[in-house]
Amino acid sequence: MTTENHKLQLPRKLANQILAHAQQNPETEICGLISSKNEHALCYYPIPNTADNSAVRFQMDEQAQIEAMKQIREHHEELLAIVHSHPHSDAIPSALDEQDHQYPDAYYLIVSLNTTGVLDLRAFKQIEGHFQPIELILEHPSN
Repeated sequence: MTTENHKLQLPRKLANQILAHAQQNPETEICGLISSKNEHALCYYPIPNTADNSAVRFQMDEQAQIEAMKQIREHHEELLAIVHSHPHSDAIPSALDEQDHQYPDAYYLIVSLNTTGVLDLRAFKQIEGHFQPIELILEHPSN
């Protein structure tokens, strides 16, 4: 698959869950997983952030991540995307994000709270070792 073919479709309901999670934790990088079946995003699994400096870094709680991955498998789903927020910076991957990314097949969603009036949600995919912006399409409920 070439770079221009990469796009991520996300139900607006899931986007709203992610944005609400970020808004409820404005000083902490929230994190979570999105599952899919047949490349259709299905469920958002919020995971507690256990990083020492959770305002500028995320580290998923190991037990909660294991439990989420177990639920994904039990529902015959796959890991589609890893989500986190940037409370005070733009929705672009940091050097730490690139360094710590351990699921090269997963999409990467970043929410920025560093905006006025609207939250910024962007998608990325690791291609040839670097994050590249990916088209994010928010699906309406009728889709």
